Amino acid sequence: VQLQASGGGLVQPGGSLRLSCRASGSISRIYASAWYRQPPGKQRELVAGESGVDVTNYADSVKGRFTISRDNAKNTVYLQMDSLRPEDTAVYYCNVGVFDRQQNQFEYWGQGTQVTVSS
Repeated sequence: VQLQASGGGLVQPGGSLRLSCRASGSISRIYASAWYRQPPGKQRELVAGESGVDVTNYADSVKGRFTISRDNAKNTVYLQMDSLRPEDTAVYYCNVGVFDRQQNQFEYWGQGTQVTVSS
């Protein structure tokens, strides 16, 4: 199984970005996902997580600005980021839990995508 993250980049404060993380390989379905970030010089932190429709959690710093979602048909998870602030600058990582075709559970990390918020 491979995770391909994309969507990062440079954006001005107040702008928006949508991160994507597509799972490919021998998987049956995604059962949960999360996005983490690691700001420069700091530890990795949880940004948002989900384990099904309407089962989500967010870091206080992003509540009301970020939205996590999943497209099961595409095996892709998303992080919509609005009203971005300079303090959102970080490398963002997706973390995805999947069932394989034998219904074994695995957890995978994406490669990280840089988000820079600056004027």
